[in-house]
Amino acid sequence: MLPSSHFYVREHHPEQGTLLGFWLYLMSDCLLFAGLFATYAVLGNSYAGGPTGAEIFELPLVAVNTGFLLISSITYGFAMLQMQLERVKGTLFWLAITGLFGAAFIGLELFEFTHLIHEGYGPQRSGFLTAFFSLVGTHGLHVSVGIIWLIVLMIQVKRYGLTTENGRRLMCLSMFWHFLDVVWIGVFTFVYLMGVL
Repeated sequence: MLPSSHFYVREHHPEQGTLLGFWLYLMSDCLLFAGLFATYAVLGNSYAGGPTGAEIFELPLVAVNTGFLLISSITYGFAMLQMQLERVKGTLFWLAITGLFGAAFIGLELFEFTHLIHEGYGPQRSGFLTAFFSLVGTHGLHVSVGIIWLIVLMIQVKRYGLTTENGRRLMCLSMFWHFLDVVWIGVFTFVYLMGVL
């Protein structure tokens, strides 16, 4: 009786297993970023005669980029509201807006990285810059993966509608997207603001 009962629960409540598994993944990602923050805390003052954060960070540009990511979190919330109302077009519209803000965020981050490397401030220049590029670059990679995931989900929703499976996937991406926002607030505060001040 136990095995069949266990199978019954898995068969009719797969979202519980999916969401639990995704929470576990997010916790492992927390450990990854905690390690990168700890590395930055150790190496953040190792300039090796190179530039400090106050000399190279352009705070207005980073503030605009932070705005892009925070607004994208709001637009994703609108997409989830549209999903609950079972409006496919509204969901797709807000997902597209979210993707555009995410792409703008990545575009500005790439511009910043390119500018720093062009000025001779690449990750090999000092321990500070190695830690900076590792932390900010890993976050940017996560956002890029999130955008790809978003596009795939938009195709799925357009083709199959707001099925239970697609709703569960959108919920997982929502957790991932908001998690990246929280991490970025930490990056903006700990790396940029404290680096300039």
